[in-house]
Amino acid sequence: MHVKPLPIVFVLALGACLLTTSAAVTAAVSVTTTQRFDVTEASITELAAAMDRGAVTSVELVDAYLARIEAYDQQGPRLNAIIQINPRAREEAAALDAERETGEIRGPLHGVPIILKDNYDTADMPTTAGSIALAGYYPARDGFQVRKLRQAGAVILAKSNMHELAMGITTISSLGGQTRNPYDLARNPGGSSGGTGAAIAASFAAAGMGSDTCGSIRGPAAQNNLAGLRPTKGLSSISGIIPLSHTQDVGGPLARTLSDLAIVLDATRGGDPDDPATRILDDYELSSFTDSLDSGALRGARLGKLTELFEGTAAQSQVIEVIDAALEHMESQGAEIIDATIPGLRDLLRKSSVINYEFKYDFIDYLAANPGAPIGSLAEIMERGLHHEALRRSFERRDRMGTRDGAAYLAALEWRSILRDAVVQILEENQLDGLVYPTMTAPPSRIGEPQSGSNCSLSPNTGLPAISVPAGFTSTLLPVGLEILGRPLADTSLVSIAYAFEQSTDHRRAPAVTPPLVNGAAPPAVRFEMTIARGTTAATGSLARDAAAAAAPLARAAFTFDPTRNTLAWTLTIPELPADQLYGATLHTGESGDNPTFARIAPMGTSSSEGAIELTPVQRRALEMGEVWLRVFSRDDPQGTARARLTIPRR
Repeated sequence: MHVKPLPIVFVLALGACLLTTSAAVTAAVSVTTTQRFDVTEASITELAAAMDRGAVTSVELVDAYLARIEAYDQQGPRLNAIIQINPRAREEAAALDAERETGEIRGPLHGVPIILKDNYDTADMPTTAGSIALAGYYPARDGFQVRKLRQAGAVILAKSNMHELAMGITTISSLGGQTRNPYDLARNPGGSSGGTGAAIAASFAAAGMGSDTCGSIRGPAAQNNLAGLRPTKGLSSISGIIPLSHTQDVGGPLARTLSDLAIVLDATRGGDPDDPATRILDDYELSSFTDSLDSGALRGARLGKLTELFEGTAAQSQVIEVIDAALEHMESQGAEIIDATIPGLRDLLRKSSVINYEFKYDFIDYLAANPGAPIGSLAEIMERGLHHEALRRSFERRDRMGTRDGAAYLAALEWRSILRDAVVQILEENQLDGLVYPTMTAPPSRIGEPQSGSNCSLSPNTGLPAISVPAGFTSTLLPVGLEILGRPLADTSLVSIAYAFEQSTDHRRAPAVTPPLVNGAAPPAVRFEMTIARGTTAATGSLARDAAAAAAPLARAAFTFDPTRNTLAWTLTIPELPADQLYGATLHTGESGDNPTFARIAPMGTSSSEGAIELTPVQRRALEMGEVWLRVFSRDDPQGTARARLTIPRR
């Protein structure tokens, strides 16, 4: 239950739809309301039930999510996940509330706020794909899946940042900048749907839409502790999604739970005359994702461990360990797992991608079909410098492609058929329900560094469905995703297997840097003080409690912990020792601070200092658990036996 009576004060600019970059999102604020419902981690089912019983309205949900965006997107952790807010979101929510009052409820998404990746066409909001070249561009109509969402009663709350033109997996763009991962602010959130991934992990909306050409749904799902399905090619239309490769592009949701994912999938799938790939649905009876959910689906399931995709460096071994543990758990739930091998798989994957051949011309076709587009080609973007510098090489490489039907492109299409046949043969000959492997064999990379370890290609290069489900966390507390690839149009079966795994585990954790709001705002920073008495050791205790020690402490320190910025600041004075006798002061983790130093807070020969650090997830957890110690080293005490435990006071 997520009911909590907290007031919220925030602003919402109504009126003409103005494009706001991420840096300007917080300027979109101005309505006062009272929050009756805490949306943090709330599921779509919980939101619908709360609206049904009158505990909350759709307008109040919009307000609550916008308050979280205001608190955490450009303040606090500064996730930088949102490019623009829908200025009519409250108006649309109010209309849906009015429908509910008359008994007209469209379905489980009625009045539920959703975020779109900003390559989904919206007639009432700019569609930019993260590119400054498309700032202010309004498509003529909504994309297919956007129309389906609106018909289902969803409220389009905002549009999220993405890797510019979907051409990368770390989510950086000329319009939106760099999005940060809420599980470690120094790392990327995956891509290209990284803005959606970070936003949904941080409870900026109930669910979000992404697109996947080579991992752009599944990668952000894995790196943000979410579920994400890349559906069978043609299960839903890509009409109205700015293309990267029409052969490989799909659109679909990312969500915090498999139930939420199933609800959005039910609402957005279906045939479309504007997308020839959806003809596979002609005369095909679609089954409901939500009706197919089965917590016992692992019993009797046969899964193939695709050994070639478990290869990684020593640095990636902690991810593999998490995946191996997940497979052991699946076996404990009744699944049978066998080793599976596809001869020459790496070579087949390399030869069968068509992104480089299709993007240039697909993008030209999209722009030509939309007369309001401010540019006409990738070449024009480069000529005018309207792109982020990180994209230059990718843009140049793809603009060099000569023709639509070159020999290399036609060969790649042939290799796709060969690869698909090989995968389907493995599935059928071994009577497998799916192939399993890590979504990413490497944790999220640090911002500014390339991301390695993506196993993105198998699904898009075959057109077969694949789902990423949270599998656990590394020893450094970074999320890991398990991917399951299935037979053509076996999407509901994949979601059900993933649901059974989810229901028998507890891997979903909200990011620590985006906690529930307090009186409509982010929780305040916490300040605490401590002293170290002369002669204090781990054996005699950490805090100086007697009057004599307090009167003449060896050291005094004041710390400020900001739970949303993930920072620890300090001021330290060591008045009782001459500066030339001081070797320094450090922070350590462990029961008695005997683990290696993770921060030097006073250098040698300094009797006073101040500063701040951004904590890693492991350091933050240690601090919150009372496992961080301050140690003072001096000529008389070179081993640093004078120490004190940092203890954050309870709120």
